[in-house]
Amino acid sequence: MEMWNYVVCHWPNESRGSIFAATIPAAMGRKQPCRFLAEWQSFGYMGGMPIEYFQSDDVDIAFLDQGKGEPILLIHGFASNHVVNWKATGWIDSLMQAGRRVIALDVRGHGQSEKLTDPKQYRIPLLAADAAALIDHLGLGRVDVMGYSMGSRIGAFLAVGHADKVRSLVIGGMGMALVDGMGGEDAIVAALEAPDLESVAGEPGRAYRKFAEQTGSDVLALAACMRVARENLQPEELSSIAVPVLVAVGENDTVVGSPEALAELIPKAEVLVIPRRDHMRATADRTFIAAVLDILSRRP
Repeated sequence: MEMWNYVVCHWPNESRGSIFAATIPAAMGRKQPCRFLAEWQSFGYMGGMPIEYFQSDDVDIAFLDQGKGEPILLIHGFASNHVVNWKATGWIDSLMQAGRRVIALDVRGHGQSEKLTDPKQYRIPLLAADAAALIDHLGLGRVDVMGYSMGSRIGAFLAVGHADKVRSLVIGGMGMALVDGMGGEDAIVAALEAPDLESVAGEPGRAYRKFAEQTGSDVLALAACMRVARENLQPEELSSIAVPVLVAVGENDTVVGSPEALAELIPKAEVLVIPRRDHMRATADRTFIAAVLDILSRRP
């Protein structure tokens, strides 16, 4: 991790603050860093980490599998991918240095996984089933699971619906919105389905469309995903999660609801409020990484 000097690029939203952020090597960040995200990925700034594929329900899913030790599965957020969410922010390096085997998938419709335009193919239980299928594909048995934002929603559904595969769970960038919903999804869908960026007026839709284009994403696949990937869990379902859980949310995150209220619904949950961070800028926070390494070291 010492070899990386991170910079942050984000797009402001008048009412909510930063909507998206990505960290990339400062050598590229000296020039409008976000314009270079797709180029950066193509140049191989993944530390020589090869991508593998497997099929889940006839859908091609891309994933990274690196390191040795106890496995942890990483699930990224909406419109992101495993590189932007986990490699660029230092998570993969930190986990590997701590002696972990790191598996990070690209959620269907994202990154290098197959792009689908049928919204029914993006229901959260299906995305959780992809994660469960990857665990089976690799013969891992039970794994630690960490998600961020939409990835936390997927991880929570995985812990509820496939409890035998989850050893611990980190719910990052998600509070009571996991129960109550987030709102604003229809505006994002409209922005992603617009003919071009110039046709999009207003936030947060314009920020999402801009980010999707700058990372080379398939905007129609993302729109299909956003139409349905907003399913919630009921309190009684969350109460069934029996493994250690860390709920981590930025202090200035106004998007995802109360982490404390969510943790109260989960028997073995702890809360981390990440100081001075909003929804997207919390991702690469060193306090967050240290807290995750701590709970992983303490869990049975």
